[in-house]
Amino acid sequence: MIFRQISPDTRLERNYFGLWEPVAGALIAAPKIDLVLTPLVAFDKSRNRIGMGGGYFDRCFAFLRHRRNWLHPKLIGLAFDCQRVEKIQTNPWDISLYRIVTESRVT
Repeated sequence: MIFRQISPDTRLERNYFGLWEPVAGALIAAPKIDLVLTPLVAFDKSRNRIGMGGGYFDRCFAFLRHRRNWLHPKLIGLAFDCQRVEKIQTNPWDISLYRIVTESRVT
């Protein structure tokens, strides 16, 4: 994944997945980002997540696994309560979330 700075006049185009992305803009390194809002498929009370299965998220933010204190970015999952599961079996490369926000609570 790459991150770009955007402004109100930034031109966006649809990517392969149909998502709007900036065509140009200064690249931003992942550790320099303050906050990342990410959708997810499922989550548990330990803030583990299941994504879309490509591994992009975990590879992009792998540097967070080696930090003692949670600095940047704060990874916030956006979900519905119905996506909560009892327990997610994690892998060594999985990156957990800082918080998860649903329609009724913040975990």
